[in-house]
Amino acid sequence: MTYKLPTKEQLQAVDLSWKRYLFPAIHKEGVKILVCMVIFFWVLALLWSGVWFIGIPVLVFSYYFFRNPDRYTPEGDNLIISPADGIVSNIKEMVPPKALGLGNEKLIRISIFMSVFSVHVNRAPVTGEVTHLEYVPGKLVSVADKDSEDNERQLIGMKTKNGEKIGFVQIAGLIARRIYCPLKIGDKLKAGEVFGMIRFGSRLDVFLPKGVVPKILLGQVAVAGETILAELKEKRK
Repeated sequence: MTYKLPTKEQLQAVDLSWKRYLFPAIHKEGVKILVCMVIFFWVLALLWSGVWFIGIPVLVFSYYFFRNPDRYTPEGDNLIISPADGIVSNIKEMVPPKALGLGNEKLIRISIFMSVFSVHVNRAPVTGEVTHLEYVPGKLVSVADKDSEDNERQLIGMKTKNGEKIGFVQIAGLIARRIYCPLKIGDKLKAGEVFGMIRFGSRLDVFLPKGVVPKILLGQVAVAGETILAELKEKRK
């Protein structure tokens, strides 16, 4: 693919101001929750005005938790992009869950751990069609260093226009069980497009197609919609 230099208009559209950091956009699910929280604290304030010493810090934290900043996805049909912000906590070979429709052979799984301070909005790792969905309820247990058989999770399988299959799993963590994923079988997604979110500490696993080599390192910080995890055409010999 030939790279084209950005135009003057594109350069001017890049926001480098302080507003980008202090007032990011937030996910629509966050708007609903923030409105309910404001009403809750306002009612409590009728009984005790000092509640705002607690309410304001909680509202500010919640605002930043639900932030949905602009992301700029690298172009390329063969790229697999990180679906989550966080630290690459594990890279291992394992048999994927049957619900993903990826077969019974071992595939490389990349795990990205999101702390409560990470952006929790999730984005599609590839452009393609949703082929498999399965929701599994679970318990309030840590997601940092285990295979998450007991956690609440949402399994998602996709197929690219080139026929490659990829699976990824939203996994809720220790503090809360709440996965938001409104996808349906047959939905079309573009790489980097927002498809859902997980609340308050969680993990997202990505199963690479057979033979695909990771381009990311253990301990590296991934950025949803921007960091390249792997490239489909680069396979192991």
